[in-house]
Amino acid sequence: MPRGDKSSYTGKQKRKAQHIEEGYEKRGVGKAEAERRAWATVNKESGGGKKTGSGRGKKETHVSSKRGGKIGGRSSAARPAAARSASARKAAATRKRRGS
Repeated sequence: MPRGDKSSYTGKQKRKAQHIEEGYEKRGVGKAEAERRAWATVNKESGGGKKTGSGRGKKETHVSSKRGGKIGGRSSAARPAAARSASARKAAATRKRRGS
C-alpha cells in the first residue's frame, strides 16, 4: 500500500477528515495544509486506519477536538476590557444604523 493511501480508513474517518479540512479552509489555511492537518487529527484521535488489522476496535480519543473548542475566542479574551467594550459599542451603533 503506497504512502498516503486512504483505503484502510472507514467512511466515518474520511467524513471526519473532510469536515475538519473544511473548517481549516474556512479559517484561511491553504488546501494542502488543511488536508494534512485534518488527517493528522483523525490519526491522533482514532489511531489510524480502522478497516483491517490489529488496531481495529480501540477506543477513540477526542482530545484534539476538545482542545480546538477551548481555543476559540482566546484572542478576544486577551484584549483589554476597554477595547472589547469599545468594539461592542461600535457594533451596536452599526446595527442600530442599519436597522437590523
